[in-house]
Amino acid sequence: MNKKQRKMLLRIIAAVALALLSLIPALEGTLEKLLFFACYLVIGYDILIKAVKGVLNRQPFDENFLMAVATVGAIALGDYAEGAMVMLFYQIGELFQSYAVGKSRRSISQLMDIRPDYANIEGEDGELHKVDPDEVAVGTVIVVRPGEKIPIDGVVTEGASSLNTGALTGESLPRDVKPGDEVISGCINLSGLLKIRTEKEFGESTVSKILDLVENAGSRKSRSENFISRFARIYTPAVCISALLLATVPPLVQLIGGGSPDWGDWLYRALTLLVISCPCALVISIPLSFFAGIGGASRAGVLIKGSNYMETLSKVNRVVFDKTGTLTQGVFRVSELCPVGVSDDKLLEYAALAESFSTHPISRSLCEAWGQEIDSSRISDVREISGRGVCAKIDGVEVAAGNAKLMAELNIDCGEVSKVGTVVHIAIDSTYAGHILISDSTKPGAAQAIADLRKVGVSKVAMLTGDSKDVGKSVASQLGIDEAYCELLPADKVKKVEDFLASGDKLAFVGDGINDAPVLSRADVGIAMGALGSDAAIEAADMVLMDDDPRKLVTAIRISKKCLRIVYENIVFALGIKLVCLVLGALGIADMWLAIFADVGVMVIAVLNAIRALNVKNL
Repeated sequence: MNKKQRKMLLRIIAAVALALLSLIPALEGTLEKLLFFACYLVIGYDILIKAVKGVLNRQPFDENFLMAVATVGAIALGDYAEGAMVMLFYQIGELFQSYAVGKSRRSISQLMDIRPDYANIEGEDGELHKVDPDEVAVGTVIVVRPGEKIPIDGVVTEGASSLNTGALTGESLPRDVKPGDEVISGCINLSGLLKIRTEKEFGESTVSKILDLVENAGSRKSRSENFISRFARIYTPAVCISALLLATVPPLVQLIGGGSPDWGDWLYRALTLLVISCPCALVISIPLSFFAGIGGASRAGVLIKGSNYMETLSKVNRVVFDKTGTLTQGVFRVSELCPVGVSDDKLLEYAALAESFSTHPISRSLCEAWGQEIDSSRISDVREISGRGVCAKIDGVEVAAGNAKLMAELNIDCGEVSKVGTVVHIAIDSTYAGHILISDSTKPGAAQAIADLRKVGVSKVAMLTGDSKDVGKSVASQLGIDEAYCELLPADKVKKVEDFLASGDKLAFVGDGINDAPVLSRADVGIAMGALGSDAAIEAADMVLMDDDPRKLVTAIRISKKCLRIVYENIVFALGIKLVCLVLGALGIADMWLAIFADVGVMVIAVLNAIRALNVKNL
């Protein structure tokens, strides 16, 4: 418990003691009422102050105003015990709700406890000095000892170790690193001493971006949350007006009819209605359900930027995947050389030099296969042609490397290649010099992810790729994907997604978060796959899966469906109970004790139900 909660607990104990003291038979009468009144002031003075402030600020219609009017009215009618007990149970419910919300926040804070407190910098004397991560400049070498968090993204310069990435990915399997490997902030060094050269400022590091994302997720409200906010603004004044009418109209009708108006009875009914109508259960439990759902998803390695995306994800019925790096490993390797009129080495050399300025995985695989240092002085006039390939001069010789579309644009006959894989055609001085076959493999969990998506209500699964039809169709067939659209440029992918959206489907697009940024932005829910440490992914996507396992998408959908189910349960339960109790209160059947259950009891049950969204272990 925090200090505020402990103070409230002491007030509750003091109020209960006064209430028990007032029940002593010898204290009946005026002294009994005084004790109950003292009990009321001890437990309810803050509610009265808040209600007065609300009236003075011209924002009177909240739960404090309802409780103040109802309990003061009960005391005015001489029901000191009921007025005090209503306030006491209300405050007990508020304490419980505060404790429950605090517990869920602490759980989420522990799950996302990745913010480093310091960075170690080695001084000239060889001693390590702890400094604020914000003060570490780019390019500084920091030291991370076993058991410490990596404070800033960088590259390992010395040492080898295993890293615990669980806080980021939800996975317990450690990741081994060695000199030359990139590491990201938030991971915990498990074994050896590491020296890391920082490549970003602390504010731009992965840990800072993730924490900012989670902390600001509440600013993006779902339709359900916005509905509850609008509902409460209309509902509370309507209830106050209804209570006023209930207290005045029936007695006036009795008076006009010649009867004796029972002002006290109808005022009691109106006050009971005010207590019953308090909208705490909805106002508290709905945002708490989404907050817990987002926290539970974080624990599973899924970052969701707001409850609006959580709600949309629960309704997704079409999922569209990028291929490379999403469904496949994204690790391309040269599997076959097919030269025409040149040697294998010359074909690979020209291809590697021509592609050396590109960051595309295909280009990197060619450079790795050649295995020699790139001499950039041999390369000039590089022209990268989007979706087709690259043209460059190598030692003054015109070299073109790319797909069949590039060859067709250059009027070079490359023939048909029926092999499954990515084919890079090479032309030297406008003469066809052969092709290189590059292969990728599907991820181990991809096929299972596609099968599981159908179990969670996704009826259509498609794949968009810039790769050849042979490769695309082969991957789609292996994984059981319904539709595969191949040889697409980035603009073509956006157009295809817009066609899907035009059919009325709720669509999620899963890509690598960098090359697919336009499509991620266009989809109902953009999901960055394999985005560990990718700034562009965190910025572009609505959700980020913090490792490269496509099965995490299924987990995310299950979490969203559970969260929305809890939200709807709370809405139906709270409104249903309150409606029944309101009718009973208006008819004079319900008293203040039932009103307490309709307010405090319903709120406690709804909050307990909301916290279930935090538990995602068995999904």
